[in-house]
Amino acid sequence: MVINIYEGQTLEEAIQKAKTELGENIKVLHYEIVDEKSWIPFRKRKKYKVFIEQTEEDTPKFESHLEELYSNIEEETIEEPNTYSLTNLNEDEEPEYEEKNKENIDYEKLLEKIELLIDKKLQNITTPPSIKVSSDGVCSEQINEILKEFTGEAIDLIKFLVEREVEPEVAKEIVKVSCGLDLDSSKMDLTTPTFKEAVYKGIKEKISFTGSFNKAENQLKVITFVGPTGVGKTTNLFKIASELIINKDLKVGVISTDTFKVGAVQQARAYSSILNIPFYTITDSKNLKKTLLELSNMDIILIDTVGRSHYDYWRLGEIKEILSGGTDWMDVVLVLSCNYKYKEALEIVNRYRAFFSINSLLFTKVDETKTPGILLNLPFKTKLPLSYLSTGQRVPEDIKVLNPENLTEYILGE
Repeated sequence: MVINIYEGQTLEEAIQKAKTELGENIKVLHYEIVDEKSWIPFRKRKKYKVFIEQTEEDTPKFESHLEELYSNIEEETIEEPNTYSLTNLNEDEEPEYEEKNKENIDYEKLLEKIELLIDKKLQNITTPPSIKVSSDGVCSEQINEILKEFTGEAIDLIKFLVEREVEPEVAKEIVKVSCGLDLDSSKMDLTTPTFKEAVYKGIKEKISFTGSFNKAENQLKVITFVGPTGVGKTTNLFKIASELIINKDLKVGVISTDTFKVGAVQQARAYSSILNIPFYTITDSKNLKKTLLELSNMDIILIDTVGRSHYDYWRLGEIKEILSGGTDWMDVVLVLSCNYKYKEALEIVNRYRAFFSINSLLFTKVDETKTPGILLNLPFKTKLPLSYLSTGQRVPEDIKVLNPENLTEYILGE
């Protein structure tokens, strides 16, 4: 970068000199107001020194904004001292000074004001356009980058899934399963006749499912439900218990470790009474081991736990200690609400995994959201299979075993 310096009695004069020599495409990097030396005592004149860089044709022209700069400065009128032509003075004649010539102008403050205006203009010129980010933190540039690989209906489907809060990378992988190469554009497009078939194929290949819970061969089946407060563990545990009893004619027992929440034990006991199944409450690992022995004639034991924040390590440790009295083959189901945003839900899974060996995910409150993208995001990212989906508050009706067919319908809003 070559920098040229030009001087003039005014800022316009110095810039004009630069334009005359370098052309119109110049950039003002900086300027200074300096005192010009004079042989007359106490006679000081000011001059402007500008530092110029020659720019390319397409570079924004800084001087195009100087007119507004000058107009802003001129709003506050500053009278400069009278200037004198030395050629009009006789040798014996002393220059006359009026009182206003002796007034000191605060050039430092003036320079600061000019520099602030210049900085503001530079900021307006050089600030890049803002990047649009959706409410859930998804960057539009990320989506656009993904869409470059696709064409036609594949683009429409990816955009639709992202609107349903499916992560862009997840939407890409789901749609990609049903794509083939479009010869005209050399990009990928759908090979299925409908969006529903495309999503179904992607889900079937990329997402795993446990199917309905069932008894184990030659041993007691123990399933424990864990998760944050308020996700509906107790209610949905009894929905599943009802399904196992009514539809599969299995012998089911329920154990609760939730003696903390007011009314939790009474609610669980009421459900157990309706279903006519054994119900126990325990508070430590020894009692859990003893109770499991008493229920050894059951096909399946369902264990309800107290809801704990995923940030409360101490309380999560307490639950883990109680469950240590269980069997080595105990399955752990993590219960989550469809209302969670993806990043928050992923944080919950990761923190619960630090304490428990999670076997599957159970989602609740799908009826309370219009954007159930979490149903794809979480199993795809964590590689955990899906088990059940709660669709409402009614017991035992509002529970479904998740599979590729009904998950596709929920994702598409059908």
